[in-house]
Amino acid sequence: MSKDSRIVIIISATTALLLGACGERPTAVYKQGSYQGKADTQPWAGAQFKGDKTAWETAVKNRNQSQNEYSRVMGSTTKQGG
Repeated sequence: MSKDSRIVIIISATTALLLGACGERPTAVYKQGSYQGKADTQPWAGAQFKGDKTAWETAVKNRNQSQNEYSRVMGSTTKQGG
């Protein structure tokens, strides 16, 4: 490969990279002060809780408590040793 052909390849590659960067377009248009996504519903508004926020909070607390390793270990040792 001659020196001239290397220079032509380098210039061609550089030109292609530079021109490729010029074609970038924004993917989303944001309008100031307005949310354009889908509307969110409250987690307790589904069929399981029928809009009862306190029942949903109780269910979340119970689920979190069952995932607490400290209370799971302590609860299992007191049941066995009792």
